[in-house]
Amino acid sequence: MPHPIMFRDDDPGLPELRRLALGFPEAIEKISWGRPVFSARKMFAIYGGNSKAAGEVVSHPHALLVKVEESERRALEQDPRFFYPMYMGPFGWLGLDFDAAAVDWDEVRELVDASFRLAAPPRLIRCLDGA
Repeated sequence: MPHPIMFRDDDPGLPELRRLALGFPEAIEKISWGRPVFSARKMFAIYGGNSKAAGEVVSHPHALLVKVEESERRALEQDPRFFYPMYMGPFGWLGLDFDAAAVDWDEVRELVDASFRLAAPPRLIRCLDGA
């Protein structure tokens, strides 16, 4: 049974994230788990997610999930805009809730770039650096 679609194309931040993510070499968008997922062979960004707080599921419908370097994780976790996403968190991912504060698109670009570099094959990273 497919997951229900959990976004609209005009959701806050999705058009901007879509333009940014699809600008990376060979990036594609597909729908997985009912959400937009951006990948270049492997996933590097997801729009929307969930976390758990006090045993309750908390929805973050307007958020960015990215893979982060372990060395960056502790600092980012101290920022209240970030959350530990269910299912993806144990695999090195964090979420940035777009509804928590004004979105800094330069920061989002840096997060997506770092996530792309963790997920993409070396050939695509060379392509990115040569562009």
